[in-house]
Amino acid sequence: MTDRTVTDPADPVWKRLNDQIAWFSRSSRQAQRAYKSVKTVQVVVGAVVTVLAALSAPAPVTASVSALVVIAEGVQQVFQWHTNWLTYRSTAEALKHEKFLYLAESDPYAGTDRRQLLARRIENLLAQENVQWRSDTDSDKSTAGA
Repeated sequence: MTDRTVTDPADPVWKRLNDQIAWFSRSSRQAQRAYKSVKTVQVVVGAVVTVLAALSAPAPVTASVSALVVIAEGVQQVFQWHTNWLTYRSTAEALKHEKFLYLAESDPYAGTDRRQLLARRIENLLAQENVQWRSDTDSDKSTAGA
């Protein structure tokens, strides 16, 4: 296989790179939407609570509506949409950066083993993401047990 064929959609290295860019980009967008939606709900409900208090609404009504803010924040903490949005976007951009450098035949891809180097660098980026995810998961487990 010549070095030029790595951009062939059937090449496993190129396919892996493009699949991962697509996955991290899509997952980042989904996490961003979820995070912004929950935060918007929190702001709106927080404002409604203030209006209810000013109108001397019954305490159970005001308390029930304000509980929605707490529930929304709890859901955000469980799903970690903000963290995932930023982490996934960062990984997607790092993969795009590698793709650009590879296509431009720029450093570090100016040498002869470009395809192998691309494969190693892709897998290193994905391994770093996986280690970070694992660390966050382990941290969540230890916090939950405390």
